[in-house]
Amino acid sequence: MHIEQNILDKVNEWLTPTFDEQTQTAIKEMMTSSPKELEESFYKNLEFGTGGMRGIMGVGTNRINKYTLGKNTQGLSDYMKKSFPNEQLKVAIAYDCRHNSNTLAKVVADVFSANGIHAYLFSDMRPTPELSFALKYLNCHAGIVLTASHNPPEYNGYKVYWQDGGQLVPPQDEEIVNGIDALNYNQIQFNANENLIEYIDTAIDEAFAKSTVENASFNTPSAAKENLKIVYTSLHGTSIKAIPNVLAKAGYTDVNIVPEQAEPNGDFPTIKSPNPEEPEALTMALALAEKINGDIVIGTDPDSDRLGVAVRNTEGKMVLLNGNQTMVIMTAFLLEQWKRAGKITGKEFIGSTIVSTPMMLELGSAYGVECKVGLTGFKWIAKMIKDYPHLKFIGGGEESFGFMVGDAVRDKDAVGATLLVCEIAAQAKASGSTLYKELLNMYVDFGFYKEHLISLTKKGISGLQEINQMMVNLRDNPVKEINGQRVVCIEDYDNSTSKNMFTNEIESLSVPKSNVLIYYLEDGSKICARPSGTEPKIKFYFSVNADVDNVENIKSVEKQLDEKIKNIIAAMQLN
Repeated sequence: MHIEQNILDKVNEWLTPTFDEQTQTAIKEMMTSSPKELEESFYKNLEFGTGGMRGIMGVGTNRINKYTLGKNTQGLSDYMKKSFPNEQLKVAIAYDCRHNSNTLAKVVADVFSANGIHAYLFSDMRPTPELSFALKYLNCHAGIVLTASHNPPEYNGYKVYWQDGGQLVPPQDEEIVNGIDALNYNQIQFNANENLIEYIDTAIDEAFAKSTVENASFNTPSAAKENLKIVYTSLHGTSIKAIPNVLAKAGYTDVNIVPEQAEPNGDFPTIKSPNPEEPEALTMALALAEKINGDIVIGTDPDSDRLGVAVRNTEGKMVLLNGNQTMVIMTAFLLEQWKRAGKITGKEFIGSTIVSTPMMLELGSAYGVECKVGLTGFKWIAKMIKDYPHLKFIGGGEESFGFMVGDAVRDKDAVGATLLVCEIAAQAKASGSTLYKELLNMYVDFGFYKEHLISLTKKGISGLQEINQMMVNLRDNPVKEINGQRVVCIEDYDNSTSKNMFTNEIESLSVPKSNVLIYYLEDGSKICARPSGTEPKIKFYFSVNADVDNVENIKSVEKQLDEKIKNIIAAMQLN
């Protein structure tokens, strides 16, 4: 097999004494037995995407290992010293249940400490939202989480948070990446100053739990809490370290944990994918709910920033809500609570993303609260809080099963969202309703919005090229009509333009650049195409809507909307 010279140059660098013997041995084995794997491991450098840096663990520039993470950390250390001169720098470091997360987290702490930076390191795995909280609580300048969210077991990752508790956003991330790229591997300082590494545990746990209970509790009577039968699964992840404690502190006593999935395990042995977006991931929890007649099922992903929720429908059958549904349920509840408390003054806002349901705009309008819409990724919602300090953030979410209550945590937070959704379910049950019925009533009040997602995953170099070509085709040869509906407008976030397809007028978009295209049809349908920033995958988001006169008509309207989505997918040849 022919290997490009630029790849061989990287391989030869990794065979120098800068790299340990174990790494060099692994590379030599690949050279003889797995040249294709060698090419995949070195053909590019891992890049920061919408959720930080993620990749397969192994040796090479395109893999997660002590050298790629060490280089990141060295570059970040250099940047912090420039950004905060003459300050004693502090960072917080957390990690999840994935293989090697604990050892990689220690490597990160070592490099920070070797650069004279005080590193607060959790001595065991913790939920990602607790890192965001800890960073602010300890007045740190930055924070790191070692996690690959819901990716397969062979993955790990590196997420960077800044002083406000939110993830890095442009242009800051680009400045840091440029600094990292300019480094040589022999410039990484691995020799730890153990005096600057401080292990943190229970004090942060208790403060995080207390803050969560305060932010996500809304005067639910004790009897209502005790009467809610909750089924919960951590899907072998980190939320087991926080959610049972938070629910207990909030007064929920009937919490039934799926025992087979309670033990953290980076192999995720009972599920194909540890992603609560996938219905299969909650199979065991749903079975337990049927067995004990549970009211609500909640499952979280490995780093506990996403949650999946299932509730009983009008026939008493457990159904999994999608991320848009849980988002609008929680947002509407928060808005109503703020309204009843007389706290809506016109200086508040809710947050959402360009690929999430337009129903969020309807909710904001109905309550006289601005709905700010940003790019995909919770870092943009966190940035809104920083960008609009004169406005109070109520809550916000995105379609991919993430939600944030208030601003104590500046990232999607399955711990706080779990408590919030239990508050909603408990109050609904106490009033003779259900969480599902509350959703149906919202469709009557604000319109029935139905969303659907198609995610196409490709493999390796050729897969990435295929995805890039799909975006080129959609951008350079725009579709004029889809499913009998004319395309009214195309928003291209890569060149910051919105084009009216009837008049050819072009307006500028104020949102930062991103490789995203959104087609709007004349019947109000919305189609979005977005390649992943961290893996060879492209996602297509569909949103259709219709007015509903009463709850009884919802089923027939839903059938019409499902058929419309099906026809749009067929028209775009995506099935």
